[in-house]
Amino acid sequence: MTIRFYNTLNRKIEDFKPIKKTIGLYTCGPTVYNYAHLGNLRAFIFEDVLKRVLLYSGQKVKHIMNITDVGHLVGDTDTGEDKMEKGAAREGKTAWDIAEFYTKAFFNDLNELNILSATKYPKATDHIEEQIALIKKLEKKGFTYKTSDGIYFDTSKLKDYGKMALLAGQKLEAGARVDMGEKKNPTDFALWKFSPKNTERQMEWGSPWGIGFPGWHIECSAMAAKYLGQPFDIHCGGVDHIQIHHTNEIAQSEAAEGKQLANYWLHSEFLVLGKDKMAKSGSNFITISALKEKGINPLAYRYFVLQTHYRKQLAFSFEALQAAETGLKNLYQTAAKIKRNSSVIKEEKIIEEVENEFYNDLNLPAALGLIWEALKSLKINYKTLLKFDEVLGLDIDENVKKIENSNKVQAIPEEIKNLVLKRDEARRNKNWQDSDILRDKLEDLGYQVEDSKDGTKVRKL
Repeated sequence: MTIRFYNTLNRKIEDFKPIKKTIGLYTCGPTVYNYAHLGNLRAFIFEDVLKRVLLYSGQKVKHIMNITDVGHLVGDTDTGEDKMEKGAAREGKTAWDIAEFYTKAFFNDLNELNILSATKYPKATDHIEEQIALIKKLEKKGFTYKTSDGIYFDTSKLKDYGKMALLAGQKLEAGARVDMGEKKNPTDFALWKFSPKNTERQMEWGSPWGIGFPGWHIECSAMAAKYLGQPFDIHCGGVDHIQIHHTNEIAQSEAAEGKQLANYWLHSEFLVLGKDKMAKSGSNFITISALKEKGINPLAYRYFVLQTHYRKQLAFSFEALQAAETGLKNLYQTAAKIKRNSSVIKEEKIIEEVENEFYNDLNLPAALGLIWEALKSLKINYKTLLKFDEVLGLDIDENVKKIENSNKVQAIPEEIKNLVLKRDEARRNKNWQDSDILRDKLEDLGYQVEDSKDGTKVRKL
């Protein structure tokens, strides 16, 4: 079956045609100055499903996810302070300690959500040389200019600048949406920022233009080209990356190399709480740790996300999440039932139907609907369900085993049963000394007795 994706670059559904046998996939990673919130993690779940579908179809995938540990300013338009420096000031730590701590926290979140590891997680701070080399190439080709605060990309020099974001013909007025400063054009963006005078920065490097740090966008272009080449197959991120970050990646990469950066661009929609998208700067900042504190299984959030198509906004509430958790528990229980009854199940086209939805622009809501229909009507084999879970990533088999273990009634040896009967008789006769001696003997043999109104209960220690 042909895999089809909605390609943001061309604004239409297209058949996926990989460049080589191994698919090159680049996904924008976290800026590690704080915890990832549920909105961030929705994008990472979407990217995980994408990769799982590619792997499920028999493809090999080389997946690169960057770690932004420098250069991302508070404002996406090259204004404000560096998020890493801001995080360091907030917590009284070094920027390097902040980066290390929140990188580890991010990986913990990925593990909680059963997100497959990328092939490599390159850090921006480990690739300063590559970023400087790319800026030098752009400078040589005449795409850069210098201001008092940095080296900028001149977007007027690129005829199709903003093609993916459909910016052609739009007039951006300085002061309304963009702080011009010394920019020649409102859409120009920083490639290298100079360290502010009389301000001590923790993260700065020497360059041909002066001491400073790279702009946010340049890191992705440099690392994608290093690890995947140019062009590569698929570039992903959230819809908030389309207008600025991904537009600028395309501009600088294609200006430098004279060829397309990536053939397919996929973007996930926002997670919204009320009328607003979830954001680190807002009061609607909810983390995986916050879910666990409420006793919610992180995989319930994954299940919640899978029920809405990645290109649709997803409204979050704890009531909806709790409903998803109930649904996930029901899925595990039903799967355990299917496993017990697998010998009587006759599948009817379920594999083809579900795979059609996997390959139809990652239509997981429709695939889940088909899976539930098949579960309720006993038209899906347990092995088939586990095969589908390679895409769902809900750890079905592991949770079914937990259910099976909890339902097992341990066989009590005859010797132990006889000792319990003797103890019961001693208790009926109010012979408490013998009762205590027998209880201690049972414990020495590895069994605990519990006296209740329903009788004596025995369990293995």
